[in-house]
Amino acid sequence: MLGNVLGRPVTNETGLDGTFDFEMKWSADLGPTSSAEQAGPSIFTALQEQLGLKLESKKGPVPTFVIERLERPSEN
Repeated sequence: MLGNVLGRPVTNETGLDGTFDFEMKWSADLGPTSSAEQAGPSIFTALQEQLGLKLESKKGPVPTFVIERLERPSEN
């Protein structure tokens, strides 16, 4: 889900397995129309301060699908 927020792939390199239930408060970048009063920490700051996790940018393999051919379905 974090990859959807950031718009890029995210891999778990924490060594922690499983599923966790937590609540995190952060502010999405809403542009110049967002109010400073409503603004919270960025997703990067919130992850580090609230969960003790740090996002690091790295290069690595990304799953890729290659579509070689498309065909319209036949009428029955």
